[in-house]
Amino acid sequence: MGSIYKQGNIYWIKYYRAGKAYRETSRSKKPGPAGRLLKKREGEIVENRFFGLRVEKIRFDELAEDFLNDYRTNAKKSLERAEMSLKRLNKFFGGLRAIDISTDRIRTYVLERQDQGAENGTINRELAALKRMFSLARQMTPPKVTHVPYIPHLQENSARQGYFEHEGYLALRKALPSYLKPVVSMAYNTGMRKEEISGLQWEQVDLMEGKITLKAEDTKNNEPRVIFMEGELQEVIHFQRALRDSKFPSCPWVFFGETGEM
Repeated sequence: MGSIYKQGNIYWIKYYRAGKAYRETSRSKKPGPAGRLLKKREGEIVENRFFGLRVEKIRFDELAEDFLNDYRTNAKKSLERAEMSLKRLNKFFGGLRAIDISTDRIRTYVLERQDQGAENGTINRELAALKRMFSLARQMTPPKVTHVPYIPHLQENSARQGYFEHEGYLALRKALPSYLKPVVSMAYNTGMRKEEISGLQWEQVDLMEGKITLKAEDTKNNEPRVIFMEGELQEVIHFQRALRDSKFPSCPWVFFGETGEM
């Protein structure tokens, strides 16, 4: 499928995809790295993972612009917040090639932001923006990236303070009927309003990514909000899903009464 040749002191490789020839430098004066690069490209072509050499030239800045354009074209109300997240991300990742943004680099970013005094919740919003950037790039035709790096999620202390001591919350939960226990757990762990909880539907819950997306029209400030599920909250949501699937499989609501209605 391909060959290795020398141009000056540097070894190059040549290979084909769909009849089109590609030439690429190994940037090495030794044949070994060129051979490994050729083998990698041939594997990508066989597995249909090769989308041209432009993918390796895509930089963070282009992904960031696509991300903002997605907000603008969809008239999302949280554009200002997205721009603020990008401003922070750009200070660290600006100018980098997308393929060089690894999980290790992302963890270094997290540590730097924590050293600056940023709360975990703020950092999570920034990481969510970075993840969305890669997801959009992966969905492009042709794709602008071939993979999305693992992006960690930090633990947040999302339970509201000043309303209930933990002991009081446990006592209240114990006294409530079974169908209301998950509701009060949701309120205690997220600070969601009654209307947000009662109107929550399964289409807003992503069990794979462990997050809940609140619609702009359902929130107090008319902006969409993402809540990440951890600990007790995650257990509650999974319990509700199992209960719904066994008793009311067509029920769209996350929280429901004994008859399948809120």
